[in-house]
Amino acid sequence: MKKFLSAALAAAMAFSLVACGSAPASTAGSDPASTGASTPASTEGVFKIGGIGPTTGGAATYGNAVKNGAQIAVDEINALGGVQFELNFQDDENDVEKAMNAYNVLKDWGMQVLLGTVTTQPCLTVAPETAADNMFLLTPSASNPDVIAEDNAFQVCFTDPNQGIASADYIADNGLATKIAIIYDSSDAYSTGIRDKFVEEAANKGLEIVTNEAFTADNKTDFSVQVQKAKDAGAELVFLPIYYAEANLIIQEMDKQGFDALIFGCDGLDGLLTIEGADLSLFEGVMLLTPFVADADDEATQAFVTKYQEQYGEIPNQFAADAYDGVYTILAAIEKSGATADMDASTLCDALKAAMTEITVDGLTGEGMQWEATGEVNKAPRAMKIENGAYTAM
Repeated sequence: MKKFLSAALAAAMAFSLVACGSAPASTAGSDPASTGASTPASTEGVFKIGGIGPTTGGAATYGNAVKNGAQIAVDEINALGGVQFELNFQDDENDVEKAMNAYNVLKDWGMQVLLGTVTTQPCLTVAPETAADNMFLLTPSASNPDVIAEDNAFQVCFTDPNQGIASADYIADNGLATKIAIIYDSSDAYSTGIRDKFVEEAANKGLEIVTNEAFTADNKTDFSVQVQKAKDAGAELVFLPIYYAEANLIIQEMDKQGFDALIFGCDGLDGLLTIEGADLSLFEGVMLLTPFVADADDEATQAFVTKYQEQYGEIPNQFAADAYDGVYTILAAIEKSGATADMDASTLCDALKAAMTEITVDGLTGEGMQWEATGEVNKAPRAMKIENGAYTAM
């Protein structure tokens, strides 16, 4: 059996909030209209949350997970009868132009808060527009630091630099390997951001980078050269700060070449187990950077996993959990600030961004989560790996 490793940020914790709302009771429903909106039974006094992410195309696993996780949170909150939410999630196919089109559609709809975008490159395009509009932005999973460059934007996920540093630290501190090969996407901000900090921290930790090979969005189907170089250089571990589709091809190529090395990835690898027709045995032992482990035994995680499986027929990944936490974080900020649903988007944004540095949220992806004024979240990293075709806490 081939050995694989990748690392992880995780903490599946019981969910609690700093405040409770008090608004008229309502039961959430869904509207299959072309807007993609899901509304409570009553739309009076409802906060409109927009979402943007890939629900079709090669990155659809991420977008659908965020949409589904957010919808579960919205339904739960609406059923409590306090603050009421309406979610409208738009597909961007992980494309920057389509992400901007989706943002404009949501503005026309009356969006007051943006939960998104899901992937980094579209978020780098949309975030400056939200700043110009003074629209509150909370991204569950776009991890590049530049997406929170303005004071209206916050992250539920870890930043790319933190993922790169944590990965190098985990490899070194646990003695996994000393000779490291890197394969990354030089055309992608997410991948390069993690890779740059990993290289820097690896040097501090005494790790040797034996190969550092790139690919681009226009050339990501044949990885034979990158894998051969890593093998010839005697790499003991291959670090993959990339998305799961490309990682799958690299893992297949390693198997083809008989390259028995460890693999260490970040949260972009969360999705390997959802690839239709993939040989799951090749992923055995993979560890990923993710703040959520579906088999954690706390009550909140198991309740979420059960509900997700009942509604969507699969085990939720980290992106679903980040989105779930994101909606509850928006709720906590609304309650802390005393914001009301009749506020326009700009007024609401001012209220929420002030409240974000004052709230503490215990969520599925972290206990005691707090936010800096820079928009960065503080929560602790932890490792997870794939065993017997399922994600397992280390």
